Amino acid sequence: MSKERFYNIIRGPAITEKGTLVSEKNQIVFNVASRATKPQIKAAVEGLFGVKVKAVNTLIRKGKSRRFRGIPTILSDVKKAYVTLEEGHRLDVTTGL
Repeated sequence: MSKERFYNIIRGPAITEKGTLVSEKNQIVFNVASRATKPQIKAAVEGLFGVKVKAVNTLIRKGKSRRFRGIPTILSDVKKAYVTLEEGHRLDVTTGL
């Protein structure tokens, strides 16, 4: 696949408190496209960052209802991927922020 396709699959890293905690277990959290599959996510991470992926776990965070200036709205659903790297491979997504 081309790099453009990889960037369409991986939207960006999810820099959260839980994301920094799982980084100690050699895992990284990415926001991914809602139609992306686990093999596509694995190929995209390996192609973009040059690391070996051991496992990919995905989840869909349902959109929450919010009120903005009294108007009720619903946030979009977000698909996240927890990517576990092989032993000896490291990836720091916080650099450059």
